[in-house]
Amino acid sequence: MSKSTTPDPSVVQFRRDFQALVRSRVRDAIQIVLEEELTEALGCESYERSYGRRGHRNGTVTRSITTGHGLQELEVPRGRLVNEDGSSTEFQSSVLPRYARRTAEVDEAVLGAYLAGTNSRRIRKALTPLLGEANLSKSAVSRIVARLKALFAAWNERDLSSESYPIVYLDGFHLKVRLARRVVKAPVLAALGVTEDGRKQLVALRLCVSEAGIHWRELVEDLKRRGLQAPLLLIADGHKGLAKARESWKTSRVQRCVEHKRTNLKQHCPRHAHAELKRDYDAIIYADCRKDAETALKAFDNKWNTLCPAVARSLQEAGDDLLTFFDFPKAMWKSLRTTNPLENLNREFRRRTKTQASFATEQAALTLLYGLVAFGQIRFRRIDGYRELPGLLRGNQSQVA
Repeated sequence: MSKSTTPDPSVVQFRRDFQALVRSRVRDAIQIVLEEELTEALGCESYERSYGRRGHRNGTVTRSITTGHGLQELEVPRGRLVNEDGSSTEFQSSVLPRYARRTAEVDEAVLGAYLAGTNSRRIRKALTPLLGEANLSKSAVSRIVARLKALFAAWNERDLSSESYPIVYLDGFHLKVRLARRVVKAPVLAALGVTEDGRKQLVALRLCVSEAGIHWRELVEDLKRRGLQAPLLLIADGHKGLAKARESWKTSRVQRCVEHKRTNLKQHCPRHAHAELKRDYDAIIYADCRKDAETALKAFDNKWNTLCPAVARSLQEAGDDLLTFFDFPKAMWKSLRTTNPLENLNREFRRRTKTQASFATEQAALTLLYGLVAFGQIRFRRIDGYRELPGLLRGNQSQVA
């Protein structure tokens, strides 16, 4: 005999009573905070006669506010603040702005659901049991998301003259976006900077129709226009478009991603020789010092010129840029020889957006990607050996001087 799944009425009633108690406590706490805020602004308590008071109370107004614990009816205190010229202005709460209808906690919950790939209809369906149908309309969700779009627009045009990134990674990945009435795989060009204390920060995002050199150059030129100085080290793969971008930062040293080059070598090598290729290539990139790497590189070139000339030519194409990381402190090598930090970011982007078949617009795609980073859905750790950066930068500045 199967057990009944009907909830126990006493349990249901207890849950309702508990929720009502929580709501009342939340309401009381908010009203206490509002009252304390007004008291601080006026410089005196209710009915207190004080020489230093800066205005007077002016009753209360009832407002309905949607909080993380549902709809709350609040008695919001009002007041008038006296200015130096004798005029007065109405007190404006920073805790509960005049036209706010939701707490920041609710807005963050909506944005979190949106950034996780949930559309407006699903957000409303998920939060309606808590917040109520009337308190989270489709237009309310849209307005919250619109605020994110405004933040992205400001970030995308911000002044970069006060920002410094001694190391910059450049790479691209593809998203499905509707362009010119058709869904296409469009590349998103990304720049990830490393600050002087080793922290990674997203610097730029741009969606283009291709990874042609002109688009990469435009991205870098835009960064320069907004005041970003050339980095000490630029890490990128061997894409021809990126080669054009590097011309805009002629003073920057370049590190070719060793993992991208490994993929290139395998494409020129018969499958049965992949293991031998890996062994010889690892002897170069995992050498103990630059001298040993150059010795291994010469041995690789001599050997594979005979075994498979296409492999040798592919390695020669990278030139000295493949070994640049050896000129930096050894503790930093792991973070400097590949574009893995950006690859990991791209992987997170793809994971977070896989629930969406495609993006309706370019702005929708870039806003979502920006939001994932800006609101902490995707977090970065510092690069390996970041403690070596200050000394490295001081040494570089003395050489320049």
